[in-house]
Amino acid sequence: MTVLLRSLLRHYLHVLALCCVVTVFTTLMWPTRSYLIQLVYSVCIGTICWATMEAGRYLVDPRHCHGNPEGGRGWPKGWRGLVLTVTGILVGFYVGDEVAYWLIGPGDSDAGPANKNIIGLYITVAAGAIGSFYFHAKGKSAAMAAEIAAAARDASEARLKLLETQLEPHMLFNTLANLRVLIGTDPERAVAMLDRLNDYLRATLGGSRSTLHPLSQEFDRLADYLALMAVRMGPRLRCTLELPPGLREVPVPPLLLQPLVENAIRHGLEPQVEGGEIRVLARREDGDLVIDVIDTGAGLATAPDGRPGEGAGPPPSDDGAASAGGFGLTQVRERLRTLHGERGTLTLSSPPGGGTRATVTLPLPASA
Repeated sequence: MTVLLRSLLRHYLHVLALCCVVTVFTTLMWPTRSYLIQLVYSVCIGTICWATMEAGRYLVDPRHCHGNPEGGRGWPKGWRGLVLTVTGILVGFYVGDEVAYWLIGPGDSDAGPANKNIIGLYITVAAGAIGSFYFHAKGKSAAMAAEIAAAARDASEARLKLLETQLEPHMLFNTLANLRVLIGTDPERAVAMLDRLNDYLRATLGGSRSTLHPLSQEFDRLADYLALMAVRMGPRLRCTLELPPGLREVPVPPLLLQPLVENAIRHGLEPQVEGGEIRVLARREDGDLVIDVIDTGAGLATAPDGRPGEGAGPPPSDDGAASAGGFGLTQVRERLRTLHGERGTLTLSSPPGGGTRATVTLPLPASA
């Protein structure tokens, strides 16, 4: 209702502006009548024209109207729109003229009454036609823009879902590969890991998921995943999760942080006999949400050209699991870019003391 009222008010302000322009022309035609008097006549006629057409739109079946991105009913299509325009102009001219006459009287004019009425009707027809065409074209353009935006939004959501569905089996295959190793070396821990995996899948893959969920849920799923990995690594894996209360409801893509943590474990902590620590910290910075995934592992590798690589540690083993160092980070970057454009970034750096820091930056919503 509020959106509709704002739309009506905005349209009426445009009508008043058109009435002021029309009054300039009528004042030039009938200089003996003051601008103020002619403005009252113009506003009365214009208001009745606009009100008749605006109300008449809602008497037409929505199937015969153009779409309206503001939630109301658009302009009638074909002959219905033409009939509504003619009706609004005639009702506006005759009723509006009587209302203005009742308010301020006839005033003085160089033209006779009959001639004045004919010319006034011509002016009303011209102004009404111009106003109707303006509102029709403006509404049709806005509706097309809304359809384009909706199509782009649907495409973006479909891309996000596609990227997410690629991440889920990737995580599962890596976990099953870890489980296969434990089955041969430590069956008891393998059973415990299988139980954790079952709980994790129930929580994360048990139903359809939207393209966004609260950051608190992302941290909860991350805690579940770390508990799953702790079955295999035992005391070699230490973790800390820090989420300020004010950021708990910020919407983020599901499985945004899990690939980063998986990458840190696989390429940073597992190659070290003593393991290490992972810290996941969320904070607000200059209107952005910044999340750091910091590990004390082997650190960044060095690429052949001397630039930092995207994952230290040995090459993929023969267990069939793909390396998260390439796939996981690429997926996170693609999802951030799809959702937030250039404002969604993922960077890697080496913190003081060694290890790797993966930093995710995305804009906070206005309500956060």
